Amino acid sequence: MNDSRDHILTTSLKLFLQKSFKEVTMKEIVEHTGLSKGAFYHYFTSKEQVFMEVINHFFREYLHEDYSQLPTESLAGFYQSILVNLDRRNEGAFFTSTGEPNDEEAFNINHYYLLFDAIRMLPAFKQKQLDHQQEEFASWTTVVTKARSNGEIRSAMTDEQIAKLFIYLSDGVGINYVMTEGLSKVRQELQSLWDGLYNTLKD
Repeated sequence: MNDSRDHILTTSLKLFLQKSFKEVTMKEIVEHTGLSKGAFYHYFTSKEQVFMEVINHFFREYLHEDYSQLPTESLAGFYQSILVNLDRRNEGAFFTSTGEPNDEEAFNINHYYLLFDAIRMLPAFKQKQLDHQQEEFASWTTVVTKARSNGEIRSAMTDEQIAKLFIYLSDGVGINYVMTEGLSKVRQELQSLWDGLYNTLKD
């Protein structure tokens, strides 16, 4: 990406996290970048355009697991790979409110507020999230079905119910720890809960 464009996006993200989309002005963004108005408007002509690009640039890879690249031979291997990928994304998370890389709270409650703004304001982004949720559920269900058929797990619950348990555990842990202890504890807690659920299904 062009250095000036990247600088604009990084600066804008910091401002959006410190305040909110509504409270940040275009004038403020221009001033914080240190660019001339003409140079800035060469890349972006509105705050909405900046916001959309910030969301697409910083959040798309972090939020979206590529399920087509995960191993599906076993349920254990599937969820362990997701945890490994979570570690990788966390190590690369630099979009903090302070601008410091690998911050203990690299993904915090302000990011959720920003995402809610994006879902409300950007229909295409909202649709992407809905599509991803469907893909996530379908992928988990497929792996659970295979795990049941090959004898890896046994349960009176349906495949869909088991898939939802894994997904909802992840969602709940993420929201809870983002509000309390930050991202650094999410991986550890999720590993513990997913292992516990998996061991219950194995017995």
